[in-house]
Amino acid sequence: MKTSDIETIIFDFGGVIIDIDPQLTMNDFAALGARKLDPDEMQDMIATLIRRFERGIFTPEVFRNRMRDYLQFKATDQEFDDAWNALLFDIPAERIAIIEEVKKNYRIYLLSNSNEIHYDLFTRDLQLRFGYTEFDGLFEKSFFSFDLHMTKPDLEIYEFVIYQHGLDVSKTLFIDDSEENIVAAKKLGLNAYLLKKPERVRDIFNKGVLVEGLKVN
Repeated sequence: MKTSDIETIIFDFGGVIIDIDPQLTMNDFAALGARKLDPDEMQDMIATLIRRFERGIFTPEVFRNRMRDYLQFKATDQEFDDAWNALLFDIPAERIAIIEEVKKNYRIYLLSNSNEIHYDLFTRDLQLRFGYTEFDGLFEKSFFSFDLHMTKPDLEIYEFVIYQHGLDVSKTLFIDDSEENIVAAKKLGLNAYLLKKPERVRDIFNKGVLVEGLKVN
């Protein structure tokens, strides 16, 4: 696949546009008295609590209460939110500038697994620092899992974006930092690129255009 054939790009958010470190949240929860989880318990928490919050099944209030019960600690809502948001770094100004350049050359979309608490924080950051009232001002359209009630890597969320905008999958590139999400996208015929650390968005674009020779499949 030649990068020159790409007309549309779907960006992931966390790990692509914004840096994240989930361990920072777990550290802050521990400081509030949360119990330590073994790997199996961590996966159970992700599957039964976090994924449901990302699909909009739980309201923020229900999620906070379920998490406090699961981790066996007490915290005010504000203390909980501060800890939950600790994993999010500020949106880098450089990446907003890159997206603005990319937008001149491609149709661009955002597709993110996220939740209401995180959304409120990074949308505020986008508004205060960059002047966009919402992500639909930066992208042609932004899609967040909690609003769609679907999450990656389920195929239905990709299908929703594809059919909603009549995208030609053979000319569409999906960029994500999760191999699981990449594999799912490719099942539907999307071209995909796995962004691996320490690689950044700036490394795959040159003046708003995909770098020639970039290995997409």
